[in-house]
Amino acid sequence: MRTKTSPITVIFNIFKYVVLILAAVIALVPVCVCILTAFKTTDEYNASSVLDLPKTFAYFENFKIAFTQANMLRGFINTALVLIVVLTVSVFVGAMLAYVLNRFQFKGNAVIQNLFMFAALIPGIATQVTVYQIMYSLGLINHLYGYMIVLMGTDIISIYIFLQFFENLPVSLDESAIMDGCTYFGVFFKILFPLLKPAIVTSVVLKGVGVYNEYYMSNLYLQNQDLKTISTALYTFTGPYGNQYNYICAGVIITIIPILILFLIFQKQVYGGMAAGAVKG
Repeated sequence: MRTKTSPITVIFNIFKYVVLILAAVIALVPVCVCILTAFKTTDEYNASSVLDLPKTFAYFENFKIAFTQANMLRGFINTALVLIVVLTVSVFVGAMLAYVLNRFQFKGNAVIQNLFMFAALIPGIATQVTVYQIMYSLGLINHLYGYMIVLMGTDIISIYIFLQFFENLPVSLDESAIMDGCTYFGVFFKILFPLLKPAIVTSVVLKGVGVYNEYYMSNLYLQNQDLKTISTALYTFTGPYGNQYNYICAGVIITIIPILILFLIFQKQVYGGMAAGAVKG
């Protein structure tokens, strides 16, 4: 026997699908406009609407100009170097700090965790004046390692991700290893750290996307052209007399391709890490 659906439920379902469709359109339209613009010549872009199709999708001159004039190869190299160093240090420091806060009870433990929570609530832009003065005093402006230090020092979310995973790992693992003569460093690196793979994947994905897309601090601390990252390389095509959007859009597509390829290759690990991070207990 079929159950009669109430009018309120029907209206709610219609509203739900309308909202989902609207959200999809809002997300896809900028991407479609970027793709269409990337294949238009300068004259064609100036004479057409942003939603008009290009005359041909075989026009790759914009991609060539964007890659060479914006020195995107150097941007990719700098960004890759920053990603490797920042993610490696952030994962190890975050995991070790979470291990100490979770496994060792000492005076000030709760205070330290609350301070991290308080720091996460402070807008990053509010501290940039002070941070810039410190960076300038230490001579870290226009140095890639200075930029890396700034990025490594703002990884509060990863600490809480590792804290949550350590809560799900039984303390008996530590106690058994210590009884067998293992040191605390051995417990962490040989036993607990390999079990943190889902947390590491989650942390690397969240931190990696943020570092790859980071623009403000890169533009602020790396003003030398040879130190530009991939997010600031496209700034080459902006100026006081207008922006060359066909080149910018071509460059945006180029920057998306590496991340898209990595996501397609490691999507199983990414989804696995995210799902494991969402389950507690």
